[in-house]
Amino acid sequence: MRGVVVAALAGLVLAGCLPKGKETPDPKQDFADYCAACHGVSGKGDGVAAAGLKKKPADLTVLSKTNHGAFPTTRVMAQIWGYAGAKGQGVMPDFAPLMAGEMVPYDGGDGIMTPTPVRLVALAEYLKTLQAN
Repeated sequence: MRGVVVAALAGLVLAGCLPKGKETPDPKQDFADYCAACHGVSGKGDGVAAAGLKKKPADLTVLSKTNHGAFPTTRVMAQIWGYAGAKGQGVMPDFAPLMAGEMVPYDGGDGIMTPTPVRLVALAEYLKTLQAN
């Protein structure tokens, strides 16, 4: 229930950031289309493609737990966008082309409002809803 409320609030916040006439991105659909094959529908790292990978995909439901109770928003967005580590050395595909388009000011937790792709913000906010209690 808490996850649904957080997702709804994130959608409202994002809708307020977008210029008039723009659609709010659907992070649940982006997750299903681009993440679930490896990370699984619930985000536990048990997707259908996970078995074929050398390294098991991250369990996205414990990101807050493994970060002393705080969701590592900036680190997660950097990983998704492709800024974390050298390209070609990790298992994560490069999603930077997916992030082209509308930008919104976003504070990833460091107190700095940074222009950030709206779909990236939406996906990070959705991942927060997957955190285990």
